[in-house]
Parts: sequence; C-alpha cells; structure tokens
Amino acid sequence: MAAVMKPIARYMEEAEISLGQLVTATGLETKLVKAIVSGNYTPSPFQRQRLAAALGVSTDDISWEHAVPVQHIRGNGPQSGRST
Repeated sequence: MAAVMKPIARYMEEAEISLGQLVTATGLETKLVKAIVSGNYTPSPFQRQRLAAALGVSTDDISWEHAVPVQHIRGNGPQSGRST
C-alpha cells in the first residue's frame, strides 16, 4: 500500500518543528520557507530535498501543491497606462 502524501505543515506538526527550526535546519531563507509551508510557493527540487531531509522524510512523501489558488489576471496592469 502506498503512503499517503501530506503537506509539509503536517510533517512539521508531527515532528514538533517550528518554522524557525526548519529554516535553521535547511539553510533556506525564512521568507521562502514560510511561503512554501503556507502553500504560496512551489519549491524547486533542491529546496524540496533540503526540506524533506530536515523533516526526515522522502520528497515523495510530501505534497508540494499550492494551497492557494493561482489567479490569472488579464491586462497589462497599471504600469502601461492602458487596459486590454
């Protein structure tokens, strides 16, 4: 039977590791780790390896999907001075 993938925040809870401890263990920036844990950023393969190793699990055990829906915005934005 295949293991169930869980979000990184769940592994942190189970291991009783704080965000600060995870940052220290991985050597990644606090802002980046916070965005990954909250589901606002999908980490690179290198970042996934660092995070999984710090938690003592495989990268395949962690669900790396965005928790926050990605919004597609039309138009050129306010910087161009005109709308589409």
